[in-house]
Amino acid sequence: MIKKLEALREEVKDELVNDILPFWMNRMTDREQGGFYGRIDGNNCLHPDAPKGAILNARILWTFSAAFRLLKKPEYLETATRAKRYLLDFFYDKQYGGIFWELNADGTPSDAKKQIYALGFAIYGLSEYARATGDREALEYAVRLFEVIEKYSFDPVQNGYVEALTREWQPIQDMRLSDKDENEKKTMNTHLHILEPYANLYRVWKDERLEKQLRNLIKVFVTRILDAESGHLNLFFEEDWSNKYHIISYGHDIEASWLIHEAALALGDQGLLAEIEPVIVKIAQAADEGLNRDGSMIYENFVDKQKVDRELHWWVQAENVVGHINLYQYFHDEDALRKALKCWQFIKENLIDGEGGEWYWSRYADGTVNRKDDKAGFWKCPYHNGRMCMEIIERFS
Repeated sequence: MIKKLEALREEVKDELVNDILPFWMNRMTDREQGGFYGRIDGNNCLHPDAPKGAILNARILWTFSAAFRLLKKPEYLETATRAKRYLLDFFYDKQYGGIFWELNADGTPSDAKKQIYALGFAIYGLSEYARATGDREALEYAVRLFEVIEKYSFDPVQNGYVEALTREWQPIQDMRLSDKDENEKKTMNTHLHILEPYANLYRVWKDERLEKQLRNLIKVFVTRILDAESGHLNLFFEEDWSNKYHIISYGHDIEASWLIHEAALALGDQGLLAEIEPVIVKIAQAADEGLNRDGSMIYENFVDKQKVDRELHWWVQAENVVGHINLYQYFHDEDALRKALKCWQFIKENLIDGEGGEWYWSRYADGTVNRKDDKAGFWKCPYHNGRMCMEIIERFS
């Protein structure tokens, strides 16, 4: 197994350094209007006038900050700094605080709503930049974003975080993250991507309130979001946490298994770890219901409609690898390592675009490449696959 791990580490490092990161540096840097372009489509065509999404910019910031922290290449710091500057100079709302959801290609706001998911990713990117460089400004803005999430989104009565608000922090009718989502006040996905940045911020800012809210988020996952019987995470909730949907997202299950564990590890509380680790294993095992024989993981199961979406998304495969690597590393599960290696083989053979660079969005269930969805764009960022590579490099270096 040691030899297989060493080979895996070298292969993912090669993929990161020679494919993923150069693609974003060389093809997505917008030297005319600043920051990064908003889109390269599934046929590798650049759309220089596409709108610029907060998620994409924040994830580029996180990815290149983490890459610099790990590999110390100056060009990664340069790209991370470009992303930090653009986030603070254009996406940050200087009047009301928080982060704009979307900008026009020229940097003017096109959608100024406050989607808490986007604020979470901005904290993730800024805290990683601070972690990699010691930069005070990045940390200061990350803390400011923590403050506004706690002030406007946290629900002190029913617990948890409200999905979205207007630019001025007022209630908003349409709270959906995307047109694939249900219009509900609370979602698993946003809570997962508050947990993740809060854990990262805690690494560089040991604040008591932050610690309290990070512990609370872990509790929310176990007591509100997790279906204790099945081990799957429920996805959409009303304000009082009632859930009227029965949808399983296998990729989110496996991603959450290791992110919840990471948050507990960041807190360093052995009692909490002892309590949470059996739950981590249960969530990961539930996710395995979505595994195919070739190691890939399918997308979603709409249980009530008896409809299964078997598309093989790039991000689900990346999280599938990390989640199983985590089970091997902390729970000595050798079968989990075999699952991770099998999925990596699937990725190499089916998702990495050897000619155009980066990874395809997905393969359809029939095996054909999905070119309808972006190669780079609002939701297609270097974070899932870049992070997969860096998790393996860091865990086994």
